[in-house]
Amino acid sequence: MSTPSHGTRLDPWFDSYAERAHGMRSSEIRALFAVASRPEVVSLAGGMPNLSSLPMDHIAEISARLLRDRGTRALQYGSGQGEVETREAILDVMQYDSIRVHPDDVVVTTGSQQALDLVTEIFIDPGDVIVAEAPSYVGALGVFRAYQADVVHTPMDDDGLIPEELDATLTRLKSEGRRVKLLYTVPNYHNPAGVTLSLERRPQIVEICRKHHVLILEDNPYGLLGFHSDPMPALKSFDPDGVIYLGSFSKMFGPGYRIGWAAAPHAVREKLVLASESAILCPSQLGQLSIVEYLNTWDWYGQVKQYRGEYRTRAEAMMSALSEYLPMCEWTKPEGGFYTWVTLPDGLDAKAMLPRAVKNLVAYVSGTAFYTDGQGGDHMRLSFCYPTPEAIREGVRRLSQVVRSELETVELFGTNIRPDAEAPPREGGNGRIDTPTPDQV
Repeated sequence: MSTPSHGTRLDPWFDSYAERAHGMRSSEIRALFAVASRPEVVSLAGGMPNLSSLPMDHIAEISARLLRDRGTRALQYGSGQGEVETREAILDVMQYDSIRVHPDDVVVTTGSQQALDLVTEIFIDPGDVIVAEAPSYVGALGVFRAYQADVVHTPMDDDGLIPEELDATLTRLKSEGRRVKLLYTVPNYHNPAGVTLSLERRPQIVEICRKHHVLILEDNPYGLLGFHSDPMPALKSFDPDGVIYLGSFSKMFGPGYRIGWAAAPHAVREKLVLASESAILCPSQLGQLSIVEYLNTWDWYGQVKQYRGEYRTRAEAMMSALSEYLPMCEWTKPEGGFYTWVTLPDGLDAKAMLPRAVKNLVAYVSGTAFYTDGQGGDHMRLSFCYPTPEAIREGVRRLSQVVRSELETVELFGTNIRPDAEAPPREGGNGRIDTPTPDQV
């Protein structure tokens, strides 16, 4: 056999990759997981739902019954769009977001992550612009990068996306002759910022995008997980033809089934089905029918309310610990979801500080993961969804030791970017605190 003459010594096929493959890079979160999943580390990094209160015995029973009674169908190929009964069940879930559509407008996907990929595939040519919040979900940014989109960030505040800033951004891009295809937004309990788009701003955002002829991609995995109330009306409820809505069962039920969906305008839906069939032929029959059985045989909304209480307790533990241990920082105060967004004191770099934090047995995600333009070094995302309240408190305590040590370094040298520095010594808290095997971000 001949030896390839091109490429690199490490990868003889380097010159054969498509151009878009060279833009792929690993997520900062994924790279962190190898150490963050060690049992002695308190991980405030990953966004894994806590499934301990799920009715596992009941799920086992309906799974056994499904395989026994409809196993040949559950294990067979199915519709590329998803089963009708699954899409009808999804309509029942979306009613809490004030969305009224036909089952034919829904496409079942392998998690909402695949829906993100499909929408980007059918709309984005290299160099097209996607406007996204600053910061924005790292999984979406990875998809946009893979399809060679130019991501332009637009600011948020405690009430979510700022309409005036969005309008100014779209006006500027148009004046520059740039082709804006999508606005990507996570309006409810934002990942990573933890904020929620206010009710007053929702129709304003829709109207601005209608004026600029920009399609809205509304990603709503956390919408049902508000601590105190049902979600506000979705953006799609204000303009069904101007919004593609993405949903998922991963946070409200379990991510292992890998079932999400897109609710799209009719013509867009047709292309989504074609793209999905080309990629996977059809979504999992077993996953779809298992979820339908669960929704039909269990008080699933009562289960969602139980989740709300559990996550509220964990968020309160996070807020209390931040107030006690990190008063020199600022943070958002989420009303739902999994995350808070912490602003570090001047002079600290979250990415440079992370190795010392892991050495001190606590992990977080640097804010740089959530931007495409180098921002975010002065922020970190902390997740409160999985650890117990006691573990959250201990994790923030350990983190505070690192922050205080970094502040001392800044006072001495003007920066905390010091790769060879040691983490501060640990004081107690050496007991085992179980953390999950990494999954969703």
